Amino acid sequence: MKGTVLYGPRDVRFEERDAPTIAKPTDAIIRISATCVCGSDLWPYRGISRVAKPTPMGHEYCGVVEEVGSAVASVKPGQFVIGSFFASDNTCPHCRAGYQTSCQHKEGVSTAQAPRLRVPLAEGTLVATPDMPPADLLPSLLTLSDVMGTGWFAADAANVQPGKTVVVVGDGAVGLLAVLSAKQMGAARIIAMSRNPSRQKLAQEFGATDIVTERGDEGVARIKELTNGVGADSALECVGTPESMMQALRSTRPGGHASYVGVPHGVALTGDDLFWGHVHLHGGPAPVRRYLPELIALVWNRKIDPGKVFDLTLPLDQVAEAYRAMDERRAVKVLLRP
Repeated sequence: MKGTVLYGPRDVRFEERDAPTIAKPTDAIIRISATCVCGSDLWPYRGISRVAKPTPMGHEYCGVVEEVGSAVASVKPGQFVIGSFFASDNTCPHCRAGYQTSCQHKEGVSTAQAPRLRVPLAEGTLVATPDMPPADLLPSLLTLSDVMGTGWFAADAANVQPGKTVVVVGDGAVGLLAVLSAKQMGAARIIAMSRNPSRQKLAQEFGATDIVTERGDEGVARIKELTNGVGADSALECVGTPESMMQALRSTRPGGHASYVGVPHGVALTGDDLFWGHVHLHGGPAPVRRYLPELIALVWNRKIDPGKVFDLTLPLDQVAEAYRAMDERRAVKVLLRP
């Protein structure tokens, strides 16, 4: 089969690779129905995170089970399934505590931009939908593999509560779905920080009540102005830069909660930042598996439509253009169909 391989900065190729096979009894092979490019894929694409050798790409996926190993009983061939970007056994102490991305036996899933995918630890990783989904639900179900689950974790980790004020730092797919998550959790006021008109519009569709375009000190001042000098009850950091992290921390009221789900690049906090802020801080790689049953139900029953973040759909063999479109911010997120 052909699959996506990153050779170096801005060098993405769709080329022949070995088709996956069952390597362990705990594996499953799925036929990909849809995959996509993640904002975090842009770090190695831009050369900020370096790859030492040609690297298969892709960690967001949904599709139909084709084959399972002898130890897999929770899913079976013919079922439509969704899984996390980290495979987990879902039984270790960390998994039972709800942190499957810190599973003691975790394995990365990183070859999903291809027609077929081997999923390790399939018993604990894959969750089946109630039936074969209608075509129009496919984009929303795909988001649950990462960006919707990550946006949901951002809101959960920041203790978003009904009637409270939330600020979301970042207007990529995760930030936009953090807005949707905060709305679903009952936040009364959701301030989205964005300078992009099309992304501002989608943020408002998802539930943003205010848009802030300022950054740095001016951005913090604007948040304080909107909250009568208090700050937000919850701040959701969805980028991963030093600027976005400080924006989130300084926009949070004393006693409030800030979450961080953007993969960090160059972020460093001092003791003073933490000590004098009086802010609860929690985040990390989203435990998507924890939320999959709840989020599948919300999508299946058409309570949420996170698939709106896909504003460009391309055939999988045009994956290089998908990376270019996201790199140049011509697209929020690109859905790829094998």
